Amino acid sequence: MKKSTLIAAALMLLTLAATAQNQVDKQGRRQGHWIRTDKDGTKLFEATYIDGLEVGTSIYYYPDGTIRIRNTFTEPGRRCMHEAYDERGRMLAMGEYCQRNRDGQWKFFAEDGRLVKEAEYRMGIKEGRHVVYNKQGDTAEVAYWRNNHRHGRWWKRIGSHGYITGQYVDGSMEGRLVEFDDQGKMAREGYYEKGLKHGTYRYFEDGRLTVDERWHHGMMSDRKILLLTPEVQFVSIYDIACLAAQGKGRVIVLLNDGTRLTAQESADVVYDRLGNERFTLANRKSRILVARDNVQGIGRDKEGRDILLMDPQPDFAIFPDEDCVKMVNAKQYDDNSPLDAER
Repeated sequence: MKKSTLIAAALMLLTLAATAQNQVDKQGRRQGHWIRTDKDGTKLFEATYIDGLEVGTSIYYYPDGTIRIRNTFTEPGRRCMHEAYDERGRMLAMGEYCQRNRDGQWKFFAEDGRLVKEAEYRMGIKEGRHVVYNKQGDTAEVAYWRNNHRHGRWWKRIGSHGYITGQYVDGSMEGRLVEFDDQGKMAREGYYEKGLKHGTYRYFEDGRLTVDERWHHGMMSDRKILLLTPEVQFVSIYDIACLAAQGKGRVIVLLNDGTRLTAQESADVVYDRLGNERFTLANRKSRILVARDNVQGIGRDKEGRDILLMDPQPDFAIFPDEDCVKMVNAKQYDDNSPLDAER
């Protein structure tokens, strides 16, 4: 009987303690110290309220008791300093909340404790300067925001010392964009209008102009590429019918008018300048590129092998691989005008 009385008393004390917490006044407002637990009694949250408003410090816990979030209120129920931690107690983020909106400067951290990002907000909206840091702690990117859109100068690190920079207006790139490589030489320069390439867009290799494009409201009208022939010239990709690699340092270039040029550079270098809008590999092993619009169909040589029919026809045979044959057949089917397969 005495033992039962003790148990009953203990239960009563626990009930009184619980009642002393999590109190609600006649208006239904939380008052005093509150604790929330899971079904097993593990504490998940505790806070202090005055007239329904959080005051002091509110804490959220992981199941093992490690602090997950700490909110320290500077204005009851309205503004607090927020700190977020991972399960090992390492800080992930810190900044101010105002009425549950990010407000002011925020900082975000990696698992090793290094700062990875600083950002400014105004009542939950990205507003102001945002900075991203790399693993070495150097600035990797700087952008300015207005009303949740990038607005103003933008800068991004490329490699160790190179960078690219431009200007945004209401979320769209506007005006000049320029990129410099690790040696401080220009690698790219172009212009935008309302987020679309418009006007001149140029690429450089080791400071030397190699690709010169013209754009009109996001549509490319021309691309001229540098060919190191004896005369050193720029040729429009729309004037090129096909290209064939000749060893490690030579590329044969056949133009639409039948002119044959020899570029004294590797195929990798020349092909990279072409882009992929117009050309396709006719044969991967021999590394022959052809302009799709110049392909007329598939023919056969005297030995009965498939050869690619071109206009103009090069003075060497192009033996298409399986992928090229599929491309030609698909083109013929799409055009609904099958080409003569024999010549």
